[in-house]
Amino acid sequence: MADKLKKGDKVEWETSQGTTSGTVKKKLTKPTDIKGHHVAASADNPEYLVESDKTGAQAAHKPDALKKSKK
Repeated sequence: MADKLKKGDKVEWETSQGTTSGTVKKKLTKPTDIKGHHVAASADNPEYLVESDKTGAQAAHKPDALKKSKK
């Protein structure tokens, strides 16, 4: 999935409350901090910054945790 996601893509992921949807904001390819949480992303191990449709909160997710939304 890593090469198939790009900025603006609608995605879904699982949380303890169920399936959540949001939008890919950018691909992270270097270590960064998001709201005090360190994200160990790299070119070989990228993560995606996504924004929740419901709350507007942003978080980093590994490519395997995301799937393109059918909506």
